[in-house]
Amino acid sequence: MTQGDTGDRADFLAAYDAMLRRWPADVTSIDVPSPYGSTRVHVCGPEAGAPLVLLPGGGTTSMAWFRNVEDLGRHHRVYAVDVMGDVGHSVNDGTPLRGAADLTAWLDALLDGLGLGETRLCGHSYGASIALRYALRAPRRVSGLALLDPVNCFAGPSPRYLLRALPTLLRPTVARQRAFLLWETGRPPEDPGWQDFLDSTTTAVRSKVVALRRPWPKELRACTVPTLVVLAGRSRTHDARRVAARARALLPGADVAVLPDASHHTLPTERPAELNRLLARFLA
Repeated sequence: MTQGDTGDRADFLAAYDAMLRRWPADVTSIDVPSPYGSTRVHVCGPEAGAPLVLLPGGGTTSMAWFRNVEDLGRHHRVYAVDVMGDVGHSVNDGTPLRGAADLTAWLDALLDGLGLGETRLCGHSYGASIALRYALRAPRRVSGLALLDPVNCFAGPSPRYLLRALPTLLRPTVARQRAFLLWETGRPPEDPGWQDFLDSTTTAVRSKVVALRRPWPKELRACTVPTLVVLAGRSRTHDARRVAARARALLPGADVAVLPDASHHTLPTERPAELNRLLARFLA
């Protein structure tokens, strides 16, 4: 690791810790061992509360839930996860993540390590894709599934979105990431601390992010897990109305809602009141 890499990592850890200090006072941070390595999980809420596992969007870590955990933790035991292979404190120093089966096995091992025979799962973007795949493979372990502006669940990202994201993916810089997020969201983040954190993730190390294919329609139609789908009406990742229609067609029993003023990248952080109300009603 070069001196520059060390500095980048230190900046990221400092920004991460600054965000974590804004969480509820009862939060506990643990590292859960598995055959894939250690997974960082932040736990809060009443010990007797129904378990709720939160999986963030790519590149945002568990810190993405900083405006949701207080409300969600009133009645749930919340477990906010740094996804294995992505930026964060989870370390893939065991079995390599080679594909979707490994990612599902990692989540299975994580739930075992947390002592959760059954849980509710909530994921945003890439985290929603992981959550859906897991619910399709292990429905007995998922009592409820919330998918927030999911990617590669009912539709793939638009070509225009991928084209805009490409420079940031190939050679990430703070300027490029800010320009991309501004294009998608239409405005800078409302919270300066969150902007600082996003800046710090730009050059933070990722071990391997596993690409997930979209489930086959027959897989989705066979899903028996109660599901909530929340879409961002201003998302430039995909056409929210088309994805909503497809979700209703493929999961007839699902609750599907569109938040008209939300964008893909701001859904958890800048629409917390509306989102938390939807989640609370569904999870209850």
